[in-house]
Amino acid sequence: MKKTMYFFVLPALLFYCIFWIFPITRLFQYSLTDYNGYVQKFDYVGFSNFKTLFKEEILAESIKNTLLYTVLTVVLGNLIALLIALLLNANIRAKGFYRSAFYIPTLFSAIVVGFIWSYVYMPEEGLIAALLDRIGITGLDTNFLGSYTKALYAIITVDIWKNLGVSTIIFLAGLQSLPHDLLEAGKIDGAGRWKLFRFITLPLLATSVTINITLSVINGLKAFDYPFVMTNGGPGTSTNTLIYAMYKMAFTDQLFGKASALGIISFAIIILITMVCVLTLNRREVSA
Repeated sequence: MKKTMYFFVLPALLFYCIFWIFPITRLFQYSLTDYNGYVQKFDYVGFSNFKTLFKEEILAESIKNTLLYTVLTVVLGNLIALLIALLLNANIRAKGFYRSAFYIPTLFSAIVVGFIWSYVYMPEEGLIAALLDRIGITGLDTNFLGSYTKALYAIITVDIWKNLGVSTIIFLAGLQSLPHDLLEAGKIDGAGRWKLFRFITLPLLATSVTINITLSVINGLKAFDYPFVMTNGGPGTSTNTLIYAMYKMAFTDQLFGKASALGIISFAIIILITMVCVLTLNRREVSA
């Protein structure tokens, strides 16, 4: 019976090897070559791709943009989602409508959202520019996606808006599972709203916090869709993330060997940060 059970694992194991283990192995191989992605004849160049990447500014710029992207989406996204979840958990009218409204953006693909917000951000005819003009505010620079200093923050805002519904639902599920006895006991002891939230609600939301932060970290570190759709990594390299830089290096510059090396570096950074994040949150969750 036990031997028979292993046969049911074989299809999943086969797919795992074909679509995960084999590509990763080939990625390591290509990172040591001058492969251009098309001609199957290539030479092994050792670690020269890695050395070139560490000498160029593109790696440092991409890491900086990716880390900033991740930090802002994690912090702002989860704070806003927690605030909305607390409001939607209160006794207000039309709670079902508001919950659905906040979740609707998550139903659209990132490509669709990126195209819609590209029109929202248009300098003269976009929604933001039109609203500012309607209320009489003129002279402001609304070319967010064309600004070297504003473009990254503009697409981060879109990412937060897109994923806000998922984080809100997870926090809301955690809030609705809280034991009312503890909250009532806190009120009887004279605790105010802030103390109830700080010492009872927030510690009991540790699991929801762990899930949301982990998902946000992974989403931020693999950011690609919005830089690709909305800015093409520009202006300059201001919205270049690690994954987008790898894509551009491979499919635009046809430097697959170098892109593979960047992929390995990105893979190591993502795994390291995610592991540290998960282990830290799990320890806090246990202690809470």
